[in-house]
Amino acid sequence: MTTILVTGGTGTLGRLVTERLRSDGHEVRVLSRHAQPYDVDLREGGSGLDAAVAGVDAIVHCATSPRGGDERAAAQLIAAARRAAVPHLVYISIVGVDRVPFGYYKTKWAVEKLIEESGLGWTILRTTQFHNLVAQVLAGLAKLPVLLLPAGVSDQPIEVAEVADRLAELAAGAPAGRVEDMGGPQVRSFRSLASAHLRATGKRRPLLDVRLAGRAYQAFRDGHHLAPRRAVGKGTFEDFLKARSQNTR
Repeated sequence: MTTILVTGGTGTLGRLVTERLRSDGHEVRVLSRHAQPYDVDLREGGSGLDAAVAGVDAIVHCATSPRGGDERAAAQLIAAARRAAVPHLVYISIVGVDRVPFGYYKTKWAVEKLIEESGLGWTILRTTQFHNLVAQVLAGLAKLPVLLLPAGVSDQPIEVAEVADRLAELAAGAPAGRVEDMGGPQVRSFRSLASAHLRATGKRRPLLDVRLAGRAYQAFRDGHHLAPRRAVGKGTFEDFLKARSQNTR
């Protein structure tokens, strides 16, 4: 039986990866700060992390925090994986991390480079943003009387369950390096996505496109975070909104 460790295994993506791996017959260890028996803060490492990685056949690294600490956490995980001679480390990243000078993207790219230079067998999958993250951003923007949108920016959201399925497939295989990106089924303007979100939530807000400054905004306008040639996702943003509405009834 294959034993696989999923970091961030209680999160939105990690939970689904865990479920998929278990349904495929793998033994799964879930590592997060609140999951027994592997309640580990990756940034601190220590004996708990060593116990979590001991004897595993692969690690799927889903743990992340936009508040910082990802590079330190990855360094601790890589060191523990080396000590345990783990043969395969799978990492989930974001399309455009090497082309969009946005803080969180820079961190994800730095983690990619740590993994590539780790000496471990590795696989890196980049995807576009998840539906739920886009919905979360739009919900925050809709709290204002006018919904302000970044002018000229599009997105290509993807269903998180589809990403989880792909990660589980990769974890069960041999190290493959940088695999092909995964993009959602449609490249959509933010205005289109916002309109769909407002319809689904029953809210009415005037939409106002706002031009922003900076290199990161320009990179988003240029579409460096998109993967139109890898639009392999099936579920649309409307599918996600409909399913979420049904689940909250």
